[in-house]
Amino acid sequence: MDLRTLTVLDSLQPQVTGFLQTICQGFMPLENQASLFLEIAPGIAINQITDKVLKGTSCQPGMQIVERAYGLLEVHEFDQGQVRHAAEVAVGEMNVTIEQRLIPKVMSSQIITGIDGKQSQLINRMRHGDMIVAGEALYILEVHPAGYAALAANEAEKAANINLLEFRCFGAFGRLWLGGSEANIHEAARAAEAVLGEITGRPNP
Repeated sequence: MDLRTLTVLDSLQPQVTGFLQTICQGFMPLENQASLFLEIAPGIAINQITDKVLKGTSCQPGMQIVERAYGLLEVHEFDQGQVRHAAEVAVGEMNVTIEQRLIPKVMSSQIITGIDGKQSQLINRMRHGDMIVAGEALYILEVHPAGYAALAANEAEKAANINLLEFRCFGAFGRLWLGGSEANIHEAARAAEAVLGEITGRPNP
């Protein structure tokens, strides 16, 4: 098995929590819970990881996504220790260490200021989160591997008063869309990209 993403969100922020509640197929997370995002290859193997994590911890599963290439698991608990133990159980089952995860690589980072109303309409039709209105700034982040988009979203919300429009944390690449004032968007972008730069692991070619 290949460990792609492994990250613990120490305290789920309100908008990230609400967003996850709109998309999760399992148990809905609550604000301030800790959350583990784990992404591996091959995708089908995430089933046995989920089995070990749920039997070995008190965590609840929010998402298990099985794609052709990759599998994603999200679990959460108020006890951060249980969430970190879930990470240990997962890597133990895979016979790897946490340091064998891929470090995140920012593939694209864009800020569009004074967004046109016709473009905001396009974004609002595809989002699961908040809305963006004409004249606001838009931040779009693309990161590899995909699971780290959740960490970027959570840290951005901690740092600035923004609207979380959408994030996608599975597939070939992760993507994050934020809206808000220009000053807040710049602050959120700095926080999101800074936390990604702090992740240690194996090189991401």
